[in-house]
Amino acid sequence: MKRLTRTRVITLSAISVAIAIVLSVAYFVISDTEHPLSHTPSRLDFPVRGIDVSSHNGIIDFEKVKGDSIDFVYVKATEGATFKDRRFRRNILDAKHAGLRVGAYHFFRFDTPGYMQGLNFLNSVRGYPLDLPLMIDIEEWANPREYTTDAISAQLSQMIQHLNSHGHRVILYSNKDGYERFLKERFSHLPLWICTFSPPADDIDWTLWQYSHRGEVAGIHDKVDMNTFNGSVPEWEAWGGATQLN
Repeated sequence: MKRLTRTRVITLSAISVAIAIVLSVAYFVISDTEHPLSHTPSRLDFPVRGIDVSSHNGIIDFEKVKGDSIDFVYVKATEGATFKDRRFRRNILDAKHAGLRVGAYHFFRFDTPGYMQGLNFLNSVRGYPLDLPLMIDIEEWANPREYTTDAISAQLSQMIQHLNSHGHRVILYSNKDGYERFLKERFSHLPLWICTFSPPADDIDWTLWQYSHRGEVAGIHDKVDMNTFNGSVPEWEAWGGATQLN
């Protein structure tokens, strides 16, 4: 009986190890692929392509990016009231020099006054040759959970008003959950940048669409976010060129 028990224990242990290995392999396979509903928009329907980057993307060769049929790039500038992306200046200047249209974005913190976030963002982008409206990234990921939708919306409104008061147009970015919670009812008057791996629903009025987190672009060593514009090239030039409020 003792031998049988020991054998069964060893067998069960071996099975457990095998299951763990299979699950680990499956995790890495799944995590290295796009969402099963991922959809790459047609160039015929959506001819404009862009990327968004931060210091996490490392050193980027924007000349190669431009040569890979990329039209624009949004560069992370700030987060919250104090954080400044360490590669913002280099990324903006290199992208601009390569002939790309450039914009800047800010990751919105739920636990920080909107006015202070607006100050941080404006102080960081002041003096840079931006071609596109300022973007605010609003999402639950990496944010504290205890804040109400009303409280978050009030601080976001405060930040938007501060940016507008200095003449800047704003576009708001979120995924489908963030859109439903924060933007659909309260900020529908502003341009929307929607993140979804399937085509946006017909009832969503979007301007930019982030359709992949795992794009491959020349000049960037790792995967990168891919985006497109909801319109023609002339419409893009008219929209992107109006970075200031009238």
